[in-house]
Amino acid sequence: MTIKIPRLIQETGSAIALVTLTSCAFTTTIPQTPPESVDSASSQDAADPVATPQGFQKTTIVEGLDHPWGMAWLPDGAILITERSGQLRIVRDGVLDPTPIPGVPEVFAMQQGGLMDISLHPRFSENSWVYLTYSHGTRQANHTRVARAKFEGSALQDLEVIFQVSQLKSGGQHFGSRIVWLPDDTMLVAIGDGGNPPVQLDGDLIRQQAQNRRSHLGKIIRLNDDGTIPNDNPFVESPEADPAIWSYGHRNIQGLAFDSQTNRIWSTEHGARGGDELNLVEAGENYGWPLVTHSREYSGGIISDQQSRPGLVDPKFVWTRAIAPSGLVIYDSDRVPQWQGDLFAGGLVSRDVRHIELDESSNVVNETSIPIGQRVRDVRQSPDGLLYILTDEANGQLIRIEPQQP
Repeated sequence: MTIKIPRLIQETGSAIALVTLTSCAFTTTIPQTPPESVDSASSQDAADPVATPQGFQKTTIVEGLDHPWGMAWLPDGAILITERSGQLRIVRDGVLDPTPIPGVPEVFAMQQGGLMDISLHPRFSENSWVYLTYSHGTRQANHTRVARAKFEGSALQDLEVIFQVSQLKSGGQHFGSRIVWLPDDTMLVAIGDGGNPPVQLDGDLIRQQAQNRRSHLGKIIRLNDDGTIPNDNPFVESPEADPAIWSYGHRNIQGLAFDSQTNRIWSTEHGARGGDELNLVEAGENYGWPLVTHSREYSGGIISDQQSRPGLVDPKFVWTRAIAPSGLVIYDSDRVPQWQGDLFAGGLVSRDVRHIELDESSNVVNETSIPIGQRVRDVRQSPDGLLYILTDEANGQLIRIEPQQP
């Protein structure tokens, strides 16, 4: 079942019919014409209007971050934050340490590339492992890497690269990448398809690699915590596929979340001109890019004349006008009971957080917008059960979102 946002609004009569409105704690609103995004869509493809929930407040915790990308909480409550330009920062007791953490690997920081996601090992308190995704190389030859290092409070140590995309590409587009852990301490890592036309690889548009099961491009991969391949990966016995692949046919995933209550894996994926997707990801499945898509070329031309095909998995939700999704969390805390089981997705072009409600069958039943007024790069749930976001700006911010106190 695929739901398109405009259709959902039309069928209910108006955006207001999607949610009951009360009082609003926000003073910022989504601009009529958001700036062009380097990740997805252009200003003329700004997201469609969506109902805005009321009764929420946002608090800026820190600012002065340089295009922050990902964040992770340490056991003592401090927050590690990556900056795309290649710095790792730490926030302690609500204060940003002015000195970056040393020991970060050299990154290729250009356009969408740089230092990207960060994640702690599920048993970090025992082993001190921190995991990073980043782009490495040059303008002519680069790829996504996954590295891990020990962190015991002051610096990264014993850094080792545990995975790298097998093919080198040119340019600064579509690296992915998000990390999510599964209950067996294996990790999923999203890898982008490599870029938009005219970028090519092996004599064809590079985006075609998303359908090449010997390539890591346009895939979600699954690794053990040391970078080795789990022996129960879906293609581990296939001579026609790379054994690291978990799912394929993806364009550029920058939101990835695991629902511990249902054992379901969710992703948000950039389309080209429109056609951003919310997908329920399962092992071994093909999600269709670029054979089927709701997207169009940035020039306006057709990428595919099909939006669905037998044997390919349809998205659960499609934004026909792009929000440029980045960052995704499924809420599972008792702190805000009415949020339990709901998804929260950041929007770069829409400059908001989308609150997505699901039914028991994982169908989308409602969507509302929490306006931020800045490009939202990441959305996470904190250990104390509130939502935190990072804004993708030269003066990026860490912002907390919570229900307004009565």
